[in-house]
Amino acid sequence: MRDILYLEEMSQAETLLKPQRVEVLRQLAEPRTCTEVAKLLGQTPQRVYYHVKQLVAAGLVDQVSERKVRGISEGIYQAAARSYWLSPRLVGRIGGLRRARDELSLGHLLDLMEEVQADVAALDRAAPELPSIGVSGEIRVPAERRQEFLADLRTALEDLFTRYGGAEGDAFKLAVACYPKGEDRD
Repeated sequence: MRDILYLEEMSQAETLLKPQRVEVLRQLAEPRTCTEVAKLLGQTPQRVYYHVKQLVAAGLVDQVSERKVRGISEGIYQAAARSYWLSPRLVGRIGGLRRARDELSLGHLLDLMEEVQADVAALDRAAPELPSIGVSGEIRVPAERRQEFLADLRTALEDLFTRYGGAEGDAFKLAVACYPKGEDRD
């Protein structure tokens, strides 16, 4: 079972985003038969089997083994991942229009976050070493100094890109997000 399965296909999202299938998927966090899942959910095995087959076809569930019960083969299934990330490209943008890719626009920030999400989902989590860093903080800038702050931030980043932007060595992606903080989310 993988930690994360990044969904980029509309067919996968459509298969997953049905309440009954989400419940079946939750029960398949551990390997189980359709009969076992049906008992847990109070449904018929045939109904659960239908949903499991749809999830298997979409690559969201794997058949991990099989056993004989009264001479009949019964599959044992497990979720393909512990969590599923839905690509923002599948959801679309509110309002349906993309803004110009101006680096100061919120549209560009959404595109950047989408790119970071896809990059992180593609990393091999089984690799022995994944050198990375995540930094988050809050900076308070008076309205009259916003442009100065943004210019200072740009200068600091351009300095890093200039010093480490050569063609040699390991490639790292650097993404910096700076946006107005909304209300506290406690």
